[in-house]
Amino acid sequence: MAGETPDIIAMERTGTGKGAARQARRDMLVPGIVYGGGADPLPINLPYNQLVKKLKAGRFLSTLFNLKVEGQEDVRVICRSVQRDVVKDLPTHVDFMRLRRTSRVSLYIPVTITGEEESPGLKQGGVLTMVRPEVELRCTAGDIPEEIVGDISKLEIGDTLTISMVDLPKGTRPTIDRDFVIANIQAPSGLASQKDDEDEDVDADEVPTTEMGPPDGEQGKEEES
Repeated sequence: MAGETPDIIAMERTGTGKGAARQARRDMLVPGIVYGGGADPLPINLPYNQLVKKLKAGRFLSTLFNLKVEGQEDVRVICRSVQRDVVKDLPTHVDFMRLRRTSRVSLYIPVTITGEEESPGLKQGGVLTMVRPEVELRCTAGDIPEEIVGDISKLEIGDTLTISMVDLPKGTRPTIDRDFVIANIQAPSGLASQKDDEDEDVDADEVPTTEMGPPDGEQGKEEES
C-alpha cells in the first residue's frame, strides 16, 4: 500500500458486558470492538484523550488506520460506528472493521498539483484556488494511493481542473458520480474588479455588433449555408 497509514493505539479488553464497559469509562478509556477479516471479534479499549483528538481532526469514519494492540499483530481497520452519549455527545463505544487487501473502502485522498511553473494562467498573474484539496475515492485496501496528481500546466485564467482530467489508479473511482471541480485559476482581484468596472461603463448602444443577432427577417451567413 502506498502512503503512510496513521496508527491508532488500543489495548485488549478483559471481560465483556456492561460492567467491563463502565469500568473502562471510569478509567478514561473508551470500549470498542474489532470484527471481520475472517478472525474472531476482539474487544478493545482506547485511550479517551487520543480518541477524542482523532475525532476532532475530522473524517474519522473514512480514514484507514493501522490498529496496534499489544500482543496482537497490527491490522488495518476502518471505523464503522461511534456511539456517543446522548447528553454530552462524548464517545462511549467504537466499532472497527478489519480490512483484507481486497476489501473496498471509501477514503479521502489528498490532491497534489503539478505544472504551476508552466501554467499560462499563473504566469499572467492568475490565482490558483483549491476547491477540493482532498477527493473521496472508492478503492481496494491493498492499493490505496498516497495522493492523486492534477496537472495545471496548460490551464489559462478562468480554466478549471476537474476529476476527469486526473489519472486515477486502476480500480479506483470517485464516490461522486459527476465531473466535479478540483481547482481553478481565477483572475487576480485587481484585474477582476477592473473588468467589472469596464462592464458597468458600457452603454447599451456600445455593445459590440458581434453580440447582437441579425436584423429581423435576415439570417446569418452560417445559417444560410
